[in-house]
Amino acid sequence: MTDALGRLTAVLADRYVIERELGAGGMATVYLARDVRHDRQVALKVLRPELASILGAERFLSEIKTTANLQHPHILPLFDSGEADGLVFYVMPYVEGESLHARLTREKQLPVEDAVRIAVEVADALAYAHRHGVVHRDIKPENIMLAGGHALVADFGIALAASRTGGGTRLTETGMSLGTPAYMAPEQAMGEKDITPRADIYALGCVLYEMLAGEPPFTGPTAQAIVAQVLTEAPRSLTLQRRTVPPHVEAAVERALEKLPADRFASAAQFAAALERPDAQTPGRTDARRSGAPVVGARRGRVVAVSAAALAVAVAAGWALRGWRRPTTPPAPVRFAFTLGHPGLERPYVAISPDGRRIAEGVMDSAGIVHIVERDLGSTTLRTIAGTEGGQDPTYSPDGKWIAFTIGPRIEKVPADGGTPTLVTDSGTNQASAWLPDGSLIVSARSGLVLVPASGGPVVPLTHLDTARHEFQHWNPQVLPGGHAVIYASYATPASPSRIEVVDLGTHRRTVLADDAAFPRYAPGYLLYARARTIFAVKFDPATLKVSGTPVPVQGDVNEHVDWGLAGYDVAANGTLVYLSASAWDVPREVVWVDRAGRARRALPDTGSWAEPRLSPDGRWIALTALQPRSAILLYDLRRGILSALTHAPGAAFGAVWTPDGRRIIYSYEDPIYDLHVIAADGSGDVALVSSKHDKYASSVSSDGRWLVYTEVGESDRVWIAPPDGRGQPRPLDSGELGSEQAAAFSPDGRWIAYAARVNGRYDVYLRRSDGTGGSRQVSAHGGAEPRWTRGGREIVYLRGAAVMAVAVNPATGEAGTPVRLFDAPAADLPGSSRDATYDVTPDGSRFLMVRPVARSDAPATVVVLHWFSELDAKLKP
Repeated sequence: MTDALGRLTAVLADRYVIERELGAGGMATVYLARDVRHDRQVALKVLRPELASILGAERFLSEIKTTANLQHPHILPLFDSGEADGLVFYVMPYVEGESLHARLTREKQLPVEDAVRIAVEVADALAYAHRHGVVHRDIKPENIMLAGGHALVADFGIALAASRTGGGTRLTETGMSLGTPAYMAPEQAMGEKDITPRADIYALGCVLYEMLAGEPPFTGPTAQAIVAQVLTEAPRSLTLQRRTVPPHVEAAVERALEKLPADRFASAAQFAAALERPDAQTPGRTDARRSGAPVVGARRGRVVAVSAAALAVAVAAGWALRGWRRPTTPPAPVRFAFTLGHPGLERPYVAISPDGRRIAEGVMDSAGIVHIVERDLGSTTLRTIAGTEGGQDPTYSPDGKWIAFTIGPRIEKVPADGGTPTLVTDSGTNQASAWLPDGSLIVSARSGLVLVPASGGPVVPLTHLDTARHEFQHWNPQVLPGGHAVIYASYATPASPSRIEVVDLGTHRRTVLADDAAFPRYAPGYLLYARARTIFAVKFDPATLKVSGTPVPVQGDVNEHVDWGLAGYDVAANGTLVYLSASAWDVPREVVWVDRAGRARRALPDTGSWAEPRLSPDGRWIALTALQPRSAILLYDLRRGILSALTHAPGAAFGAVWTPDGRRIIYSYEDPIYDLHVIAADGSGDVALVSSKHDKYASSVSSDGRWLVYTEVGESDRVWIAPPDGRGQPRPLDSGELGSEQAAAFSPDGRWIAYAARVNGRYDVYLRRSDGTGGSRQVSAHGGAEPRWTRGGREIVYLRGAAVMAVAVNPATGEAGTPVRLFDAPAADLPGSSRDATYDVTPDGSRFLMVRPVARSDAPATVVVLHWFSELDAKLKP
């Protein structure tokens, strides 16, 4: 394999650095390698060349991908696979532990409790895989890794992929076989094509037998001798070899080893239940020996399946009740990743349930509507929480039965299984809440943190903004164990960094815990917070509310949004960490011209963190937002090819809108509320234009320059009309009968305003006279957002999910025609833009100015780390 190793090392140098060989088996050679992209150690397995030749590399790799979505705490996931210079490889996490085979080699027999626990964990993994239609086919000690004493099933789908590629018969002809004789079920040994989950149950029975007896149930000098015993003989009694084996365990093993599949357990979950519960009444030869009666078949009765995952939930609940206590010997961390969807707008926020089993995010669907989406870590399917249309920032109640979420300033809660949302308060600040043990909620309000009682009644103020420090918000609260105090982030003026504080709910006394820090979370014995896309940890005593020692970075690559004060991570009581990978979203972007057929070409030569392109009235300039390191507005001169900064203030600046003469730009500026400012195109004369207690986003100025329309986020999003000089009194576009409104645009003659309004959870485009007379008329069908006028006011274009739509309009009467789909936007779901300005269009409607990723990252965005507390402890050891 030396030549093969050299070839592999050379071809994969930009992806993996191979460090050393870990071992070799019948199907593959295993190497320890470093994943260059993610800076992590992995196990890189290379199929034996003769095996790859028999199976066919392309078909084998196609089949193995079916197992890549298996995500379970006791399944070692598949990271990568491919072919390099004729060598077929696949990549899995490197487990810093040992295989069950290595432990058995060293100890020969395991303690009964250890053996049963390992078998139950493997059974739980098998039950999950079987529910998803995957049979392992090669369960054996070499394929069971032990990390921190817990089981991880490896090589899921390798034997399956080999059999599906049609290589099974050819392997047999060459003397190789799929499966290992000592652990093969009789039907598998006889070469039957249709192998069911009960073959895995048989193999696990053999493994458990070996853990208890010191050798598999059948042994022999050759594979043929072993297969003969598998087909004809009964295994020796476990209790005769080891009297400490409980009768119910022996009975369960014997049933798993039945020759006929129909006589074995119907599922791996039933096998686990029989091992864990002495009263599970598992029939087998042991029962027959004791009663003197023949075993006719399985005894009828109700079998309750108690899986290892269910035990983990119970243990996690116990830790929560005991104040986040930890096990004395925590297992080694296990990482895996997946993607729930594209976050709604730009908000990097993710939540994990208290038991560590469920992950929730606010994501955007194809129609542009944000929902709360949840994934159980024991499943590969995503579930949209009914009743959460428009919702973001989910947080689970302490019992996991409710989810609180935000819709603008409204805080609502809904049963986690879905149902009718209940309004908690309409005076929030579009930031997540925190639950108290009694079901009350700590809410971030305009005045500071407030407590909203679960039983109703008046809101109780908890903190007040420090005007001397110019505080403007207390965000992202979390209740500490016991419910006696709350940690949160205090935000001041843009020139002052945020800091982490704690408030005692009894005395209302505030204490500063960390400076230059955001988005706090608690882990047993530690305060966690975000800074520069990194999670930091510092020792913290929740009883005395004091920190000690030096903060230490414990996890990098965490998606963070400085302007929103958000960081995409959360941690559960059972030690599971979830975070959103910054690198998965940080892809270079380019500004492009797109014609009405969808053909794109670059408008700017350079890539960057671009968003919100807006074309000047004379067509010479593009104003756009740069998202990093902090939102700022830049100008690009299309004639000279020069890019220059327009805004330089420390606060976030974004959402540029040109005045009709092209001399000034109106934009949103963090001061500390997002107020509207106006600045000359040469960068001079920056002044505040419209100020109020709510965030505002400009969207259009009338052609005569007399009126500005903007969206204000209050009790619901409302469109307002005001003079652009800031001297007149703003007035609402309409009475708000359609619900939330946004992204308004004047027609070229100023007579009409097109805007998006949400009705029954969906945004559509509507038309209204700018003087306020008459009613609203719907323009779009089946959803619509961000309307723009073209062709002298005879056409409206808008977005419907990923599609760019166009509809003809009579500028005299406002009558609209049938919407027509033009093309799919190059990146309709690209995060980082305000709700009013993700694209622009030329006045004649021939070209669209858009932003698209140069190369969409293929890295999963949501990363889960099981048993993360052990890694946390190791990094903070003195």
